[in-house]
Amino acid sequence: MNGRNPMRTAALTLIAAVLSGCSFAPTYDRPAAPIPGTWSAASSASAASVQSLHWKDFVIDERLRSRIETALANNRDLRQTLLNVQTARAAYRVQRADQLPGLEAQAGGNRQRLPADLSGTGAARVQSNYQAGVGLMAFELDLFGRVSSLSEAALMEYLATEEAARSVQISLIAEVIQASLAQDSARQRHTLAQRTLQAREKEWQLMSERRKTGTASRLDEQEAQGQLELARAEVERFERELRQTANALDWLVGDGAVQAVVDLNVKPMVQEIGAGLPSELLERRPDIRAAEYQLRARNASIGAARAAFFPRISLTGSYGSASSELSDLFAGGQRSWSFMPQLSLPIFDGGRNRANLEIAQLRKDMAVASYERSIQTAFREVSDALASVETLRREELARQRLVQTSANTLKLAELRYRAGVDSHLRYLDAQRTDYAQQMALIEVSAQRQMALATLFKALGGGWGPAAG
Repeated sequence: MNGRNPMRTAALTLIAAVLSGCSFAPTYDRPAAPIPGTWSAASSASAASVQSLHWKDFVIDERLRSRIETALANNRDLRQTLLNVQTARAAYRVQRADQLPGLEAQAGGNRQRLPADLSGTGAARVQSNYQAGVGLMAFELDLFGRVSSLSEAALMEYLATEEAARSVQISLIAEVIQASLAQDSARQRHTLAQRTLQAREKEWQLMSERRKTGTASRLDEQEAQGQLELARAEVERFERELRQTANALDWLVGDGAVQAVVDLNVKPMVQEIGAGLPSELLERRPDIRAAEYQLRARNASIGAARAAFFPRISLTGSYGSASSELSDLFAGGQRSWSFMPQLSLPIFDGGRNRANLEIAQLRKDMAVASYERSIQTAFREVSDALASVETLRREELARQRLVQTSANTLKLAELRYRAGVDSHLRYLDAQRTDYAQQMALIEVSAQRQMALATLFKALGGGWGPAAG
């Protein structure tokens, strides 16, 4: 005899099994993704990397930073997304609680009258029973990892919603930047159209006077009037665009106080950024991270579905005191306890567990496809944004030179027209060309900075520590 207590040995073995448990969830391996070593379009080597750049450093204009902060605080879509995060966090806490025993205080009592034929004494009597203690409520021993797999799945779902919220935040920042650029572009074009209208009014008045003195033809007067009406139409067009961009910005920011435009013509609104390495994108893009967390949640769900084929053991018990008299409830010798283990083993379920396992596996396959698609989408968006930034930068430089050339051409055309060397039609063509080139430069300058905002979003934004 070795003196060991068999009951104690069995209890210790059971406790060890509970603590160690086992999991039927497949070992998670990140799906392989074809990642190029470098981007096809080059980015500025001296530009700051998004990975180490906070969005407040990316945005140069201080007033625009304040506008973005207001949008992050007020935007209703973002608010709903953050509420989804809180809901997922609460759901995870609920699921995690199932891994721990639930204890609750219990107290109760009852009195009943028993008739003579049921009392056991041959006489009717009143029977009382009072209890008080602590109860263990149906705690499941997680021998096969069902509860832990469900908890793991809930955690991954929660982390996925956090990444989804960050994706919405980055998208909102980019949208506010682009809407501000669109508003500023409309303001600049509206200002240019107003200056052009003033010049066309003066020119039409001058042409009307010259028509009266016979130094200009009726055709010249009609051409000047046509240019005047065209300028008026342009002013109204850009007035409409200016109001619409203000409305769009107001909807994004959500405080009804964006009518005062930010003067972005003084300096660039955002700084140049570098793309970094393609492999960094998997760790930086929140939508990719969210898709991977969803995949890991589906992987954990397979473990729970597999565990459903095995026995489930739950424990219910209580410890306290009981008495037939309330005054004696806490007296000596009134200790009471109960212990009720329960074992359930699926024998026949009509194929329900097998179907649930198949569903879990199919959902994982769908999550793999979604994860791979998110990577493909991310790489395409970054490549497109890099191409846009690169080509728009060169186009902007060419447009700047073109505006200078068209301005010089306009001066020469005016001198030749005043000297009688060229016709008024040639002078009008030079005016139209100069106006069109200025408009094109305003547009491409805004597009280049919008492309930088798009690149910022495509690279996963910047949430490192802000400078200063």
